[in-house]
Parts: sequence; structure tokens; C-alpha cells
Amino acid sequence: MQPATMQALYLDRRVRLRTDLPVPEPAPDEALVRVHLAGVCATDLALVDGYYPFCGVLGHEFVGHIAAATAAGRVGQRVVGEINVGCGQCADCLAGRPTQCGTRTALGIRARDGAFAEYLRLPLANLLPVPDQISDAAAVFTEPLAAALQVLVQRPVGPGERVLVVGAGRLGQLLARVLRLTGADLEVVARHPGQRQLLEDAGVRWVAETAVADATYDLVVEASGGPGGFAIARRAVRRRGTLALKSTYRGELALDLSALVVDEVTLIGSRCGPFAPALRLLAQGLVDPTPLICEQLPLAQGPAALAVARRPGTMKVLIDCGGGARQAAGTTGCG
Repeated sequence: MQPATMQALYLDRRVRLRTDLPVPEPAPDEALVRVHLAGVCATDLALVDGYYPFCGVLGHEFVGHIAAATAAGRVGQRVVGEINVGCGQCADCLAGRPTQCGTRTALGIRARDGAFAEYLRLPLANLLPVPDQISDAAAVFTEPLAAALQVLVQRPVGPGERVLVVGAGRLGQLLARVLRLTGADLEVVARHPGQRQLLEDAGVRWVAETAVADATYDLVVEASGGPGGFAIARRAVRRRGTLALKSTYRGELALDLSALVVDEVTLIGSRCGPFAPALRLLAQGLVDPTPLICEQLPLAQGPAALAVARRPGTMKVLIDCGGGARQAAGTTGCG
């Protein structure tokens, strides 16, 4: 029997720990998930800063188990969850593009309470089983790893192509680990010593901002989150190259559209990606994200976890939501 109330990190102009929130009641096509671990990402911090007018439980990167569902055979399954829930009826949903549904909800981001809680609800169709060989500490990275893979869905990369990732933070590190599997000639712009060490440990070459060659790279992925990073990315991409944007910018960004037209640069916006391939990479050991983990704190210390995640050079901070996390994380990514 589930409890009536739960703990959760709730955003309403400010973040606070609430212990009186009702446990979600899933719809017939949904499941109630007991959260094990949840990861803090830049989007969570941006929401706290007012990037988007969200009010509710934060968090969208998680691993947990199904505590209740109408599909009795799935109860007890360890799962991760795709965060976008489309209406199922619009042209985008019917064409298999629910992440572009105009009325979609998004876990912990848009009109749906999120994962910094003891329980959450999502449609059963959004929940993917986690193979036994993947620890909770690795599985919690499935959502951002899928976001990194989305670049390759949109723009396949071949061996020998020159690729630059601008930004070596949480997402930039995952992008580097995915792109290196393509055999591309890969470099990553990294500022902090800790970021550079993590890249070296993963067999990825880093480059200083001042050493980036102009108009050289076939594909440039901008993941810094800042206008300065975009400027580097725009300068680095070759004529008829591709510029993929993984960052969302608060406010306006200066952009010379005429130069993009003259240089015939392909501009791609890239957001959420495929979960199943991300799980396969983790299960096969082709990507190990756990060295990025900096700290793991209990849900009761959720506000402190967000504060730690804001520190310069900090990688992934995990929140233990008490649902039975397996193979606890280390604390190696605090560069």
C-alpha cells in the first residue's frame, strides 16, 4: 500500500522541500514510479532562475521502479522514462513526433510534476525497462545521454570528419563520449582542469578556446549554454558545415543571419533523444557516465544538492530519493 503523502522538491518562485504533497494518482494508461535516483541538470537550475514559468516538482532525469500500474506484469520493473507526454491526437503526435506536440507536458519542466520526489507518474509507454547489468548510478544518465545521441539522429557523423563540441560541462561530456564512438576527429572546448581531465580519461582530446581554428570543422555542437560559446561555435564551423545547438539561451542571442546564408551553414536545434539506444550503450559498456558523478545527497537535502550543482566546474549531482538505489555512486566528478 502506498503512503498518502510524500517528500518532494517544489518550485514556486523558490525551491523548498515539501513533506505534505499527495502521492500522484496515475491515470489508467500511466504508472506510479518509486524514484531511486534523480540527476540535477542545467535545465533544473535555469527553471529555478526563471527561465520558464514552471511551478511544481522539479527533476526529469531519473531511475526507479514501477510501484503500481494497471499492467500488473510491469509492477516491480526498474525503469527510466521519456519525459515528454504528447496529446496523442495532433499532427505531430500522429506522425511520431510527440516531443514536438504543442500541448505536450514534460516531466519536471512543463505542466507535469517531476522526479525530485519519492514518487512520479508517467504513461507506461514512456517507461523503458533497465537491463540488470546497468547500475542505478549509470541508468540515471539515460535522459541526457539520449539527448546527446539526438545529434547523431539529426546529423550522422562518419569516421574522419572534423567535429568540435563547445562546452565540457555535464552534457558536453556525454556528447564527447558518444561522438568518439563514430571515429570522428573530435575535439572539445574545455575551460576547467577537472573537465579536461575527465575528457583525457575518456580518450577525448580537449582544446582551449583560444586554440580553436576558424572555419575548419564539419560539425560543431554548441553545448556551453552561453553567448560566448555560440560565438566560438559559429567561428569554428566551415562553409557548408553544420552547427548543432544543444543550448537554450535565456533572452536574445546576437546572430548574423546573412553570414549563415552566404556560408550555407546548416543550423540544427537539438533537444530530446532516443532512450533505447542510450540504454544499449550503457548495457554494452560503450559509454560509462559514472565518472561524472560529483556528489549524491538524500532528498531531504535537495536544496543543498541544487546549490552544489551550481558550483563552477561541478559535474553531475544526484539526489537519492530513497526508492532503493543499487550500486551507490562515487564522487569523482567535482572538477
